[in-house]
Amino acid sequence: MRRLVLASASPARRYLLESAGLKPEVVVSNVAEDGTGHLAPAEAVAALARRKGQAVAERLRPTDALVLACDSMLEFGGECWGKASSSDEVVRRWRLLRGGRGLLHTGHFLLDAGDGRHAGHTDTAVVHFGRPSDEEIEAYAATAESLQVAGPFTLEGRSAPWIDAIEGSYGTITGVSLAVVRDLLDQLGVRLIDLWQ
Repeated sequence: MRRLVLASASPARRYLLESAGLKPEVVVSNVAEDGTGHLAPAEAVAALARRKGQAVAERLRPTDALVLACDSMLEFGGECWGKASSSDEVVRRWRLLRGGRGLLHTGHFLLDAGDGRHAGHTDTAVVHFGRPSDEEIEAYAATAESLQVAGPFTLEGRSAPWIDAIEGSYGTITGVSLAVVRDLLDQLGVRLIDLWQ
């Protein structure tokens, strides 16, 4: 059975993969999430996912592992946001997000560490935001959750009540689209069912 390695510490990504019968080994890339400011948001997440996947694959060689790496950013009002660096930044962002819509881009990169073959795809979903009060925003910003996610929001955490609707893949918004993973595996000639555990 092929070894699947997830180049991410994200519990949401791991949970989604496990819910589909996959049991990835987690190896964090420790790649700096910078140096992509000159790229369009969809290109930036693709570049970061590729960097992360390649960094982990280099540490694993020689191996026949399949390395999956992802990166997500929210595009809103002409800005592209990764994780916030402070609770003040979370407050600022949520005040801008209220009643608006943003594009959540997730770059996916799958690499066969044995032969170097790879495939990638960036998926985008639309997020419609509700209108939390200033008090609610400040309470959310005070939680540890607010600094751990791109946007800053999650569909399954404390900010979920202020997500009015999504258009596109739930997985894309939470960090990894299972449909995209299936397609990338197909491109490398690997059947998803052969990775089930």
